[in-house]
Amino acid sequence: MSKQKTIMIVDDTEMNIDILVEALQEDYELIIAINGVEAVELLEGQKPDLILLDIMMPEMDGYEVLRTIKRSADLENIPVILLSAITDSDSKTKGFLLGAVDYVTKPFEIVEVKARVRTQLKIEEARLLLENQNQYLEEKVKERTKLLERTNSAAIYCLAAVAETRDPETGEHIKRTQGYIKELALELQGIDKYQGILTNDYIELLYQSAPLHDIGKVGVRDSILLKPGRLTEEEFEEMKKHTIYGGESLMVGIKELGEDSFLTLAKEIALTHHEKWDGSGYPRGLAGVEIPISGRLMAVSDVYDALISKRVYKNAFTHDEAREIILESRGTHFDPDIVDAFLRKEARFIEIREKYLS
Repeated sequence: MSKQKTIMIVDDTEMNIDILVEALQEDYELIIAINGVEAVELLEGQKPDLILLDIMMPEMDGYEVLRTIKRSADLENIPVILLSAITDSDSKTKGFLLGAVDYVTKPFEIVEVKARVRTQLKIEEARLLLENQNQYLEEKVKERTKLLERTNSAAIYCLAAVAETRDPETGEHIKRTQGYIKELALELQGIDKYQGILTNDYIELLYQSAPLHDIGKVGVRDSILLKPGRLTEEEFEEMKKHTIYGGESLMVGIKELGEDSFLTLAKEIALTHHEKWDGSGYPRGLAGVEIPISGRLMAVSDVYDALISKRVYKNAFTHDEAREIILESRGTHFDPDIVDAFLRKEARFIEIREKYLS
């Protein structure tokens, strides 16, 4: 055993200390304390690898020293072997309940003490090795998770960019709506009925998935998607199908990655962000809480951004004009809770708008 290992011997009997020093000094660095109080003082500045602790000592007995050690975050993992002439089972049980790893009765056999010391040091080495291995694995898992998140984010932006190339006037639309939807979700998170739904993980996934809400526009004909004027009724019916196209496209990825992938929430948003609170939306005519919270959040985010953005067929509305339109649609087009959250987050919406002006 390497001399790098340090053992503290705590005993108020000089003869016992001499015996233990003689037996252990060739193999270990030793720290000697002649009573419990001195042991606690020495432990404030030193951390031995193992402690041999006598129980019966004046002022502060071994049990109290052991309690002190186990209350310390820095010392609690040090293995402690109790030494005592007390042989009754209650005393041994008390020591083990307080955290001792072994109990050696006096008069002790040196061979036995050395063997027990070696065993406990090996066990502690194994514990530290396992702890380090676990920390290493945890770091690796974190690294892989971050890589997966970056990969997901890159894939989302690539897909969203494809949709944007079909509708170049949208500019920074996906970044703005990402910001809006996150602000709304965070605001609702403080309301009791949403706390179990809008968790931090869900909001982050919502933020990452939001750019794919209009991915279905890749399936809409240019003559409709890029028309400089108002759409005819027939053309609008065709435009509505972008929600279905988006859901179908994302379903292809879900079949490969599984239902628990980030694409599942993206599909939900793509399919439902044009549904309306009163049931007059599309494609399914869902109403109220039948509409997933993701779709209800995106509805406000998407409409607000459409209103404040310039298009070939209209000028950009001011924030106040967009605000009034959204307020008028509270309880018809939009979930009242989300409109109320929008009103409380107006300043952030304006900041996001200014940051990502087209």
